[in-house]
Amino acid sequence: MARIIHLVRHGHHALLGRTLCGRMSGVTLDDIGCEEIARCAANLAPRPSLIQSSPQRRCMQSASILAARFGLPVEIVPALDELDYGEWTGRSFDELNEDPQWSRWNSRRGGTCPPGGESMRLLQTRVVRHLEQLRSDPLADSVIAISHAEAIRAALLHYARMKLDDFLSIEIDPSSVSTLRADRRGFRITGINQRVPA
Repeated sequence: MARIIHLVRHGHHALLGRTLCGRMSGVTLDDIGCEEIARCAANLAPRPSLIQSSPQRRCMQSASILAARFGLPVEIVPALDELDYGEWTGRSFDELNEDPQWSRWNSRRGGTCPPGGESMRLLQTRVVRHLEQLRSDPLADSVIAISHAEAIRAALLHYARMKLDDFLSIEIDPSSVSTLRADRRGFRITGINQRVPA
C-alpha cells in the first residue's frame, strides 16, 4: 500500500501570477521552474516507486525532471489534472478581479463554480478518490504525484477535515512538496508547502 505520497506542485512558468492558465495549452516551465524542480528532486526521500503527473505540459515537464533523477517512467493521470476554469481560462487576474463572479467564487469555493467549468467539490472528489486508490495499491509504496495548486489544496483540505471555503488558509507554492503518510486509519498530513532552499 502507498505509505507516503508527495504532492508536488509543478515548477514556475512565465505566466504565473498574471494569467489564469488552467488547462490552457502551451504553458511550459521557465528556467526558474526547471531549476526549482531539479532542487526538489535532489531532496525527496524515500526513493519513489511511482511518479505520476497531471496531463498539463508544465506538470509533465516537472515530472520528467523528477523521473530522470530516480530512473522511473512517468504515468499520466487525468485525476491529477488542473481545475477546469471554463470561461475564465486564459484571462488575466487583473481582468478577473473586475468580475463579481470571480469574487463570489473566491469567497464561497464550496458552493460556486467557474462559468462553464468545474466546481472545487468535483475537483476534490476526483483527486481524493485517486489518492485513496493509491493507498490500497500494493505496488505504490512511495509515490510522487505532480499536480496543481488547487488540486493539492483540495486534497489537503479533505485530509485536514477543513471546508473548501477555507482554501486560502493553505498556501501551495511552485515546486513545493506536501506529504501524506498512511496509517491504519488512512492518510495524515505530515508536511504542507515545503520548499527547497535556493
